[in-house]
Amino acid sequence: MLSWNIGRAKITSIVESETPTSPRFMYKDMTKVEVLQRAEKAPWLRPHFISDDGYLLQKIQCLIVEIGDFKVAVDTCIGNDKERTNELWSHLQGPFLEDMTKAGYPPESITHVVCTHLHVDHVGWNTRLVDGEWVPTFPNARYLFVDSEFDHWETAESLFDGEDVFGDSVAPIAAAGLSDRVAIDHRLSDNLCFQPTPGHTPGHISLVIESEGEKAIITGDMTHNPLQIADPDLSSMFDTDMDAARTTRRAVFPGWADGKTLIIGTHFGSPTAGTMSPDGDGYKLDV
Repeated sequence: MLSWNIGRAKITSIVESETPTSPRFMYKDMTKVEVLQRAEKAPWLRPHFISDDGYLLQKIQCLIVEIGDFKVAVDTCIGNDKERTNELWSHLQGPFLEDMTKAGYPPESITHVVCTHLHVDHVGWNTRLVDGEWVPTFPNARYLFVDSEFDHWETAESLFDGEDVFGDSVAPIAAAGLSDRVAIDHRLSDNLCFQPTPGHTPGHISLVIESEGEKAIITGDMTHNPLQIADPDLSSMFDTDMDAARTTRRAVFPGWADGKTLIIGTHFGSPTAGTMSPDGDGYKLDV
């Protein structure tokens, strides 16, 4: 179980799944051959983030940030029992909550839930199924939803046909009175704040953690895979606005690439985190 210390803050990864991913799932028409060609130009991508046969090495995880009285669950994966179009994600029966408890974070200990955005693989454990009803998984937490993100998905169609992600994983939180609508640049505490990184979705944020002169950033999906660090102009087919996503990466990466800030990729394969530095027209991740 990976964890990192940033000053007084501890960040712990709770992994729901970690599997090789076809590049065509993320980047339209990109073949494994093209992935390997990109890796030749950016050899740091292998072996951690690109396999020898051109698959993307990725994970779905929740990151727990603990500092002072705060225990913040950042992105809550897919969840058990959810009806999903992707058969690998539908009606899961995984040990996520048991793993979280073993790591020292039983559900009732979580004080806040932050969703970088409201896609299917970032909100699932917001709720769990109890007697046929979706109820909040973290009963003592305040769930923070960015206003523009909440408004978009409250009325938008789901990312995949036949799914009610908002209905089973977001709306029950609001109905239970546990949600707070916040601005895209919300500051949770002196140590935790939102950095607006829109484009993947309208209200997408990354989480900035600062303590005792050290800094880390949890990316969310403004970059799915370090391929997009090597080439910030590469956008995912799941981006709501591909041009805005490119603009965001070009805008924020120079500030992140100081060789000191720990960049924790929400979907990056292990070792998941590193420091960024400029590399040609793009950047590299040093792990």
